[in-house]
Amino acid sequence: MFFENSVCLTSGTPLGFDPTVREIVTPDPARHKLCANATVAACNWLLASDDPHDLCRSCRLTRTRPAYGDDGAQGEFVQAEAAKRRLVFQLLELRLPVRSFDETESTRKAANEEMGVVFDLLSSTHGPVTTGHQEGVITLDVSESDDVHREWLRRRLDEPYRTVLGHFRHEIGHYYWPILVEQTDHLARYRQLFGDERVDYQAALDRHYDGGAPDDWPQHFVSAYATMHPWEDWAETFAHVLHILDTLQTAVSFGLRIVGEPSAREPLHEPFERVIEAWLPLTYALNAVNRSMGKDDLYPFVLGPAVIEKLAFVHERVRDAAAQTASDPTGVA
Repeated sequence: MFFENSVCLTSGTPLGFDPTVREIVTPDPARHKLCANATVAACNWLLASDDPHDLCRSCRLTRTRPAYGDDGAQGEFVQAEAAKRRLVFQLLELRLPVRSFDETESTRKAANEEMGVVFDLLSSTHGPVTTGHQEGVITLDVSESDDVHREWLRRRLDEPYRTVLGHFRHEIGHYYWPILVEQTDHLARYRQLFGDERVDYQAALDRHYDGGAPDDWPQHFVSAYATMHPWEDWAETFAHVLHILDTLQTAVSFGLRIVGEPSAREPLHEPFERVIEAWLPLTYALNAVNRSMGKDDLYPFVLGPAVIEKLAFVHERVRDAAAQTASDPTGVA
């Protein structure tokens, strides 16, 4: 069974993902009901039978989607939602605080709390769409779900890696920056590693697109884009930590033997030295497998000591946040 399955391909048994236990289960009509997006978004997530909502925890976080009559964007929307479900699942696994934008927006200023998060999934077919994050609103151009379009952009921007899931992980990193860094005692350490985020963002953006990344960027940054501004460096590094943790968890759950293997369920709770000790040999093996199939490297990154130090900082902040969050998975409304 795979994360996306809604039916067992061998027996024909109905399946669904129960976010309260974070497992694929056989739906029990007495306990479960299907997400209302089961057809329109191919969602296989379940709700409790007495849940007053019609949409699952992941689908409720989508505020805007392409129009129903837009057939071209519909398939892209389905793929974008699938990637978002993987993101939300991982946030549940990591016990990171995620609250619905709609439920907190009206009270967040009075309560002096961080706002919730919401996703606007839009299609650039009918006008320009800028993928990004602003005060809890994550916007994604669902055209990124089209392999040809995304590959064209990847090559034009000279990026080694570009996926819809990668976009989601990057943008949610922006959402978590004030929660995990700005509002904590770790801001000074962040500035030592990533730089001072108070520098003018627009000026940094213009400089990056005019002159590009410095030649020595691989020694200090996880990607060329991370060189643009300390906020982007954080978001790129945050996304990379999520890549590492999710891939390690998947590898271990499939029984792959890894040097320095972390715990099967939660590599997050291992010291980062152990995580990277397991990660690097796995990437060497996965790259070799891809080359055996005549494909490009699955993991086209080189992690220098300065980059690993940044990854360790993000990992520590995520781990601390998880330790402060109750194990009850109702953090996603």
